[in-house]
Amino acid sequence: MAKKDVPPRWDRKMQQRLARGEAAALGELYDRFASLVHGLAHRVLGEEKAADTLTRDVFAHVWEHPESYDPKQGPLRTWVAGVTHRLAVERLRASETAALPAGGGSLADLERKVRHASVAARADYIVHSMPAPLRAALDLAYFQRRDYRQTAVDLGVTEDEARRRLRLGLQLLSTAHDAAAPPEHGGAV
Repeated sequence: MAKKDVPPRWDRKMQQRLARGEAAALGELYDRFASLVHGLAHRVLGEEKAADTLTRDVFAHVWEHPESYDPKQGPLRTWVAGVTHRLAVERLRASETAALPAGGGSLADLERKVRHASVAARADYIVHSMPAPLRAALDLAYFQRRDYRQTAVDLGVTEDEARRRLRLGLQLLSTAHDAAAPPEHGGAV
């Protein structure tokens, strides 16, 4: 990409195709982003059935409102993740509020639960969006309990490079607490 503010060609073309009502474009978009959408929805809502329903709702929203994506604001992937996150949080708040007993329960507890789900969804999004070398280093260190020396051997890199990848990956992950949602673009909802 020559300029930072110029969106990828695929994103612009996809938006144009969706705006023209091309069903094949929606299919391509679904193939590319369904696992991201479902994963974020499941992270926030905590239920498979609710995540399935929200996944359908997100793609319906994208189909009905392709103009709400602003390519100048960033990648289509980030916008779709933002739509997913907002709809999931709205759904979680609505279901939790409905479940509060009349005159009882705590909205503070609900907000804590929503905040926790938002941070978890953001962390999941960050991990899946980071470059593969960083993700591989974090996977080895966290899930397989490797230290940086073992990670370096497993990845075939120097110890300094393994430490750099781990540090960068952890720095990216630490931003999950800084913002409750993936970056928003273009008034998506």
